[in-house]
Amino acid sequence: MPVSVDDRRATPARDRAKTREVLLVTGMSGAGKTSALKALEDLGYEAVDNLPLSLLGNLVLPSQRSVDAPGFHGALAIGIDIRTRDFGAETFARELGRLRADANLSVKVLFLDCDDDELSRRYVETRHRHPLAVDRPVQDGIAHERQLLAPTRESSDLVIDTTRLPLGDLKRLLEGHFGLGDKPALSVFVTSFAFRQGIPREADLVFDVRFLANPHYDPALRPLTGRDGTVAEFITGDTDFAGFFGNLCRLLGPLLPRYAAEGKSYLTIAIGCTGGRHRSVFVAERLAKWLEEQGIGVHLSHRELDLPAVHRKLDVPAKA
Repeated sequence: MPVSVDDRRATPARDRAKTREVLLVTGMSGAGKTSALKALEDLGYEAVDNLPLSLLGNLVLPSQRSVDAPGFHGALAIGIDIRTRDFGAETFARELGRLRADANLSVKVLFLDCDDDELSRRYVETRHRHPLAVDRPVQDGIAHERQLLAPTRESSDLVIDTTRLPLGDLKRLLEGHFGLGDKPALSVFVTSFAFRQGIPREADLVFDVRFLANPHYDPALRPLTGRDGTVAEFITGDTDFAGFFGNLCRLLGPLLPRYAAEGKSYLTIAIGCTGGRHRSVFVAERLAKWLEEQGIGVHLSHRELDLPAVHRKLDVPAKA
């Protein structure tokens, strides 16, 4: 099972309502921290970027704030990374421990990661310098940064890999995991995909439907998608479809309440086939409909049908 989106310490919704939300956003430079902070701001967070760790307590803990200092009483999203003046893994861990010791705070750490090659491509395309590679190749700076951030990544609550993640899907994941206000105990995102393009890195559960009869080999169905009625009829005509889909629902039925009981607020289910246009699309559509019938909040997407969105680029840091 992919672990690119790794939910380490989920907090039940009933506990979140009693505490103030503080989200520390960190990760690899160029992995999308600024985009994440903007999205969180849209969700109602007060966003602060590049805050020195020495001032973290002053901002978050009322007991450390001077009388005339401005107060932030709502949810906070704070960007901290290697560009922060006094950043260090040990210092970060120490300050994180102080915040988590306060019973009035619900503190989580979001770590944004990305493949080295993709990070390098983003820097080259935007002609920005890596903050740790001022006079060295970008790859050297990335390798050094990954080494420095290893302890921070390990202590984070959620890791999101943005290598092939569209900006819209990043916003969706952030809303699912960190959305404020009343929301269902568990929201589910269902996406179809093509195995030849790689498994979605944000997936929690992956199901392979390549065993079903393939409409691609019917010239009349090839240009269509799993959303079309004739393709749906072709797939449901496979004698193995009904048994498979029934078993899939029976598998998920008892699992979803258990995920919710453990405090998990967001689950991503990926359905894959060869090309990501027919079988996986139809099964994802059918599964999303079944989940809605169970009273579960569902988001639906088809990765290969929305290829232009995949090529939208996340931000990279400003020049050092």
